[in-house]
Amino acid sequence: MLKTFIFKQGRRPDKSAAENVYFMIYIIVNELNIKGKHAAKLDTVKSVFERAGAEYKVFLTTHRGHAAEYSAEITSGKGNTVVSMGGDGTLHEILNGFSDFENNALGLIPFGTGNDFAEAAGIPSDVKKAAEIIAFRAPSYVDFIQFSSGLRSINAVGMGLDVEVLKRTYSGKGRGRSKYFRSLIATLFKFKSCNFSVEYNGNTERHYGLIAALGNGKQIGGGIKLFPDAEIDDGYLDLIIVDYISRRKLIAALLKLMRGKVNEVKEATVAKVKSAKFIMENPEFTIQAEGELYENIPIEAEIVTGKLKMYL
Repeated sequence: MLKTFIFKQGRRPDKSAAENVYFMIYIIVNELNIKGKHAAKLDTVKSVFERAGAEYKVFLTTHRGHAAEYSAEITSGKGNTVVSMGGDGTLHEILNGFSDFENNALGLIPFGTGNDFAEAAGIPSDVKKAAEIIAFRAPSYVDFIQFSSGLRSINAVGMGLDVEVLKRTYSGKGRGRSKYFRSLIATLFKFKSCNFSVEYNGNTERHYGLIAALGNGKQIGGGIKLFPDAEIDDGYLDLIIVDYISRRKLIAALLKLMRGKVNEVKEATVAKVKSAKFIMENPEFTIQAEGELYENIPIEAEIVTGKLKMYL
């Protein structure tokens, strides 16, 4: 079992933020990310917490699901901050491991190939500045997406074109933004739209779509601004559906989507919703949440607000 140490000096909470202050900090980071030249970044984070007088521990992940395991054990206690030092995937795992939202908080130090939620939350990419937010402020409430299956997502979930791009990105060697965009271009000329229905705001609609997604953050794929009007604490999901677009018009439409000009794409349906349910005609499908792929989990989800405390 993990031991919780309470250190009652050094933390200066922001009075405008949530009431509780969390003094024991658990940093979760992939061990591959702190080797070589990147090791100094972890030392920088440690020095910030030491300067703040905060007790901390570092936990290194070695396999998929490891961050969720750590998070579940840490948040079974009280008064802890779980810090995701990584990208959207690590943050996704930690959120799904959370077992006690009332008595624990979440911190983020962007340190991965994809940091889409950090962008939406206004958390700087500089690890020192990100650590100082955790060390010297108090947490505020942010929303997250809750599936009926129990899965959680903090940035965005979707199916269709973006899933096929991720599959292509994850295959073979290499990762990163450049491979994502190469995979996107390759997928554009092969992906076919699919039939599904969606229920939201009392409506039921049928679509033959390229993309169907729900956003809490503003972007996916390292900068594709699919949800330009989204806010991480407004109590709403941003729904977008992009119906079939001919290949002749597809690239122009995609460029508009990437720049956040969703309203200029006539094939796009957008809405602010509290919940949504997608029904696929093909029982075999894949969805993505923060870039993590899941097979045959229906997108039946709602926004959860006033529950997750995070340092912003």
